[in-house]
Amino acid sequence: MRPRPGAWVPGLNDRTTVPTTFAALGVDPDLVADLNRRGFTSPFPIQSATLPDTLAGRDVLGRGRTGSGKTLAFSLPLVQRLAAEDCARPGHPIGLVLAPTRELANQIAEVLSPLAAAVDMTVTTVFGGVSQRPQEQALAKGVDVVVACPGRLLDLMAQGLVHLDEVSVTVIDEADHMADLGFLPSVRRILRATPADGQRLLFSATLDNGVDKLVKEFLSSPLQHAVDPAVSPVASMEHRVWLVADKTAKDGVMTRLASGTGQRILFTRTKHLARRIARKLVAHGIPAVELQGNMSQNARERAMGAFASGQVHVMVATDIAARGIDVSGVELVVHVDPPAEHKAYLHRSGRTARAGADGVVVTLVLPEQRKDVEVLLKKAKIKAGFERVRPDDDAVAELVGQVAQPVPVEQMPPGVAIKGGGAPVAAKGLAGRGGHAPKRTATAAKRAGAKGGAGRAGSTGGGTARAGAAGGGAGRAGSAGGRAGGQTAPKTGAKGGGKVRSQRPAAGTRRGGGHRSAR
Repeated sequence: MRPRPGAWVPGLNDRTTVPTTFAALGVDPDLVADLNRRGFTSPFPIQSATLPDTLAGRDVLGRGRTGSGKTLAFSLPLVQRLAAEDCARPGHPIGLVLAPTRELANQIAEVLSPLAAAVDMTVTTVFGGVSQRPQEQALAKGVDVVVACPGRLLDLMAQGLVHLDEVSVTVIDEADHMADLGFLPSVRRILRATPADGQRLLFSATLDNGVDKLVKEFLSSPLQHAVDPAVSPVASMEHRVWLVADKTAKDGVMTRLASGTGQRILFTRTKHLARRIARKLVAHGIPAVELQGNMSQNARERAMGAFASGQVHVMVATDIAARGIDVSGVELVVHVDPPAEHKAYLHRSGRTARAGADGVVVTLVLPEQRKDVEVLLKKAKIKAGFERVRPDDDAVAELVGQVAQPVPVEQMPPGVAIKGGGAPVAAKGLAGRGGHAPKRTATAAKRAGAKGGAGRAGSTGGGTARAGAAGGGAGRAGSAGGRAGGQTAPKTGAKGGGKVRSQRPAAGTRRGGGHRSAR
């Protein structure tokens, strides 16, 4: 029986003392030790606000921007509360996290996996766009926590490959984005398959588009915590609105902004324009990757990897991919195409100025777009004057800063195609001619497929995540520097600091060694 939740109280529920350590918030010593090893010593505000309630088993509605630390805020109670339960039976997970996009599912799994490994639990990802077989195999072995996108999860449920009747804790992340994508009916079907008395944690920037009804139907007297909501601008983010005379001037300004040495993201409305811009930048000696909905999951992961590692400094992305980008150190966001509505503007812009860092957002505006952008900025509560600029203006040069040395075509990183017919070299996700990697040989494809089994959390194969077992090699659980909702840990050990897990107890046994009790 869950503890009876209290009434809604903002912030920290009027606690007079704000805990400054994870231990003081009630986090288990084993998890605290793992966090300390990976450099996470001080909780973010949303973690301090929610952990006392989530660890106590209460339903919580959290409202915080992407990059505020909310992933770790729900990962810690999810793992800590499930660690006391029996190991999951085959096809019957005990924890569930729902995410709107594949990229977000992967990033959540990267945060969850090292925590789960610390208490001998397993995590797997379930999403479309990749082979279903490795996901089936992971579920058949018995996995404790499933991080899933709604569509593929419903497919597996319909096939009888996964059952949610033993799920004790369910997390719905970015529910507002679920609503934007039309996923709420699927989310309802999934939640109805979980026990009504299970704990539910829902995180959403807003409560419109049906999210409020979802909260009312599935959360029991939830405690609300609004910390740095994503629908408000960030103080450390500078907004500039640049008026350009025509498309030629716009292209010139855009290319100059892409020429700097720091990490920067250019946003467009369409996947075709994203591809065209990436190719144009490559032709100007600027290595760039694209991220858009028509790419395969492998290509998306390669692009994200090249950008996150710093091998490439420019990413050209569409709105559909915006929420899947969680890379620290992005110093500039450029709205090449102004978005259609203010929430998209704020979500795009939120890729910079993360975790307390500074960032600049530039919106390029053609004369005929001015009135629409004025309305958009007003709704977004952004105060920024319109400034006329040309590609050779000092304002542009000042923002670009140090210009990166142009890369000759023959020295482009792997994957960049030579415009005009040259064959691309070994693909690593860089945008080249057509934006696609060359087809692999049958042997290479078979070898790559062999890596998709019981591998790293969020891997293309969707295999069971085990620290120290990334497809049989050195562990990658909690990779990408061990990001935890905007907190970037120093790299230690095996790319994420997750310790090598011991032999896991057989399904149907307690983690302490006893036999599983009847449910």
